[in-house]
Amino acid sequence: MVQVPEYRDNGGRQIKVRIRICDAGAVGDGKTKNTDVIQNAIDCCTQNGGGTVFIDHGTYVCGTIYMKSNVTLEIDASAVLLASPDIEDYGKDTHHNRYRNETDIDRCWIFACDQSNFAIKGMGELNGNAEAFPNDGDIHRPMMLRFLRCSNIHLEGVRLYNAAAWTTAFLDSSYIWVSKVNIQNEKRYNGDGLDFDGCSHVYVDSCYIKGTDDNICLQSSGREYVTEDFHISNCTLTSVCAGIRIGLKSIGQIRNVTINNCTLENIWREGIKIECTEGGDISNIVVSNLIMRNVSRPVYALLNNRFCPDDLGSSVELMEMPEIGTMRRLLFTNLLIEDEEEMKNTHYRFENDIMGSPRFNGIRFDAEENHKIEDVTLQNIRYTTVGGVKRSDIPPTYPQVLDQKKYPGDETSSNYYPDWSRVSHMDIRNVENLYMANIGLRKLYDDERPEFLLEGCSILKQEIMAG
Repeated sequence: MVQVPEYRDNGGRQIKVRIRICDAGAVGDGKTKNTDVIQNAIDCCTQNGGGTVFIDHGTYVCGTIYMKSNVTLEIDASAVLLASPDIEDYGKDTHHNRYRNETDIDRCWIFACDQSNFAIKGMGELNGNAEAFPNDGDIHRPMMLRFLRCSNIHLEGVRLYNAAAWTTAFLDSSYIWVSKVNIQNEKRYNGDGLDFDGCSHVYVDSCYIKGTDDNICLQSSGREYVTEDFHISNCTLTSVCAGIRIGLKSIGQIRNVTINNCTLENIWREGIKIECTEGGDISNIVVSNLIMRNVSRPVYALLNNRFCPDDLGSSVELMEMPEIGTMRRLLFTNLLIEDEEEMKNTHYRFENDIMGSPRFNGIRFDAEENHKIEDVTLQNIRYTTVGGVKRSDIPPTYPQVLDQKKYPGDETSSNYYPDWSRVSHMDIRNVENLYMANIGLRKLYDDERPEFLLEGCSILKQEIMAG
């Protein structure tokens, strides 16, 4: 067991413990496993009222680490915390992934459950050792961080690199601060950055995130915990999939979200993606002051219902086809969106997983005709798309969004289907109370599709300049 030094202030009162792991017996040679030393240091801190576990000068290998209340894990710029390449070094008691049929990413590297007032900080690197966990076969791939029913969490300054699956999963937790974090997760599928499910009072600022899936994701797997009060600002996002995703997992409520002052670059599917698909309610979303460069679908919103027992997109907690939920009060303002020559290309995730192409682009809102998206504002938007699509490049008909309780199995418009757009810029269907002002549309190359279509909408104002 780690020997805890006694620190006292000038008045003789004991102060919080600070343990340097290399002084406690850890070996930073990149090979020796230090799981027990690091865990003992964390446990000693919490047993003594809290403290800091300090990691510096070396590469320290470990398996699952359990964070505890009132403890800070501080990683110096001179240190790397490296995930063990041996799956048996990861606990089986770290909850589970909440996506159906993805049990291969149930395990986790750094975990906390029912803890409070803890932090991971510093200028150092946490490396998930993705190369040790290939996508092929049924091998387990541990997530990097997972925190369940925790509060007052601080993630600050660290570099989170090469996760084997998701980088983070914050579950049913509250009062979360993520600041100045650099996430690069590009080597495996499920390369999410920051995922929040059932969380509230969340502040994400000044982060750089690059990955193979959703950079930032807000979800709701149940009705007990409301996903609400999110503040996302001053971030740079790059992904072969989505920048910021709100929903898909949407059984309960997701509400009161602000996204502002961010740049989204080279995102091959959606920039801001909002999906209510599991009977819940998504409301009060404000998106402002964004620059998007080379984003296939800058804004995408879909209201439907789905239940696919054999598909990765359904919640573990969803047991049957839900009624269609609600989506309302969405405001998008001050968006500068520009395609460059790069967007003439078809983009892939890894070798053969197509993410986007010139015919798959544009701002899109869609819903079942009897369950419309309500109260949408689009204003002060300048959108330059690549264009260059001929009518012969796309099918003649575009499917409706169908209520799957009434028409199970029938062809329906959804997230990944169809894989083309019937317009060059904006396709808005089945929106109640649509306000559009000061919107400018242009394209780099002639496109035989119309610039925009408004269908099944009640329009409060329409002010679009196309050409």
